Amino acid sequence: MDPFLVLLHSVSAGLSSSELTELKFLCQSRVGKRKLERVQSGLDLFSVLLEQNEMSPENTVLLREMLVSLRRQDLLRRLDDFEAGAAGGAAPEERDLQAAFDIICDNVGKDWRKLARHLRVSDAKIEAIEEKYPRNLAEQVRESLRVWKNSRREDAAASHLVRALRACRLNLVADLIEEGQRARALQSESGDPVSLSSWDSDSPASGASR
Repeated sequence: MDPFLVLLHSVSAGLSSSELTELKFLCQSRVGKRKLERVQSGLDLFSVLLEQNEMSPENTVLLREMLVSLRRQDLLRRLDDFEAGAAGGAAPEERDLQAAFDIICDNVGKDWRKLARHLRVSDAKIEAIEEKYPRNLAEQVRESLRVWKNSRREDAAASHLVRALRACRLNLVADLIEEGQRARALQSESGDPVSLSSWDSDSPASGASR
């Protein structure tokens, strides 16, 4: 079965009836009333959203917003795992960019606003991100990076993030990104399975920007 459908089945199975009701309420502006009335499970709702191109394996923004609204960190981790797997099959440049996103989300912390401004994310969009994820710092960081990536489109690259981090004096985070790129390059050249977790877990970057 398609990995994205497996993910949706898994999420649907994990939803309570009250959580499904909340998701239906959140989708009122996207799904017609009659269709919502026929929705009896998470999978029903996801099927409608797929038909309407509101979500796809390449566009998981809405699904992430839903899970954040439910505060279901367990399901968000499944989504993270899916996105990491999808990035694994992407071009090297896209893998580097997704890996950079993960490192920044784990290490930048409250300095994300400074980084976002350096990436030319407007103050209005920064405020909108804070309102969208008021108590979830990691999602604030990730959303700001998505906004930046969407504004640059094909031009977005990990090297741009490294330069921005260094301009913001977040050098340890920039170093982590470049170490990851080197590790993936070595793995690609040798064909040996290099575990990035080994250097990541031993890195001094936790709290690097604080």
